[in-house]
Amino acid sequence: MSKEFNCDYAVSSEIAHMCKVAKGPNHGPAPLPEEGKWVQAKEIKDISGLTHGVGWCAPQQGACKLTLNVKDGVIQEALVETIGCSGMTHSAAMAAEILAGKTILEALNTDLVCDAINTAMRELFLQIVYGRTQSAFSEGGLVIGAGLEDLGKGSRSQVGTMYSTVAKGVRYLEMAEGYVTGMALDENDQVIGYEFVSLGKMTDFIKKGDDPNTAYEKAKGKYGRFDDAVKVIDPRKE
Repeated sequence: MSKEFNCDYAVSSEIAHMCKVAKGPNHGPAPLPEEGKWVQAKEIKDISGLTHGVGWCAPQQGACKLTLNVKDGVIQEALVETIGCSGMTHSAAMAAEILAGKTILEALNTDLVCDAINTAMRELFLQIVYGRTQSAFSEGGLVIGAGLEDLGKGSRSQVGTMYSTVAKGVRYLEMAEGYVTGMALDENDQVIGYEFVSLGKMTDFIKKGDDPNTAYEKAKGKYGRFDDAVKVIDPRKE
């Protein structure tokens, strides 16, 4: 039995008296697809990619959609979108300040104020370090600002809010296009379209000098067979 034993860490007496068996081939970690390259990630700085995902709080009363753009292990861009909890919006404001500039390992081990945001960070960490990103096969990855572009014109989150009862049927309140102002019904009282106003566009028009009424009219739009409606109702009042 060889008496040679070299180790940087403390070991038990049983291990100390064992002979050394040479290690065979070591091919390293499995390659991950990262921004158009195959990378054998060994350290946090080896990780890059843009992705997004959803987290939820412990009582599942609110959710957060988190978008991260990571370059060489560091979060360069963070988009935090929340729904269902008023307190979560303020938590998102703090989390957005916290996230940018941290490594993804730091961010994973940082209190991001809200359970839903922390959960989203955990889920995104797993996606990113396993190479399951939106930019996995995009050569050079996505530029900083790609996350903001996901919001579209007006820089507003895409939100869908619908409500229905057995007694009175469905009400469309908010669509991706904007705030629903009218629902178009046919002769059978079935929905055939809706009218909406894009609040982001409306606000931009006002900032550029339009009066509110003009901005409101310019930001309106229609979807479906709205012009064929037998009746148009206000989904919040009628």
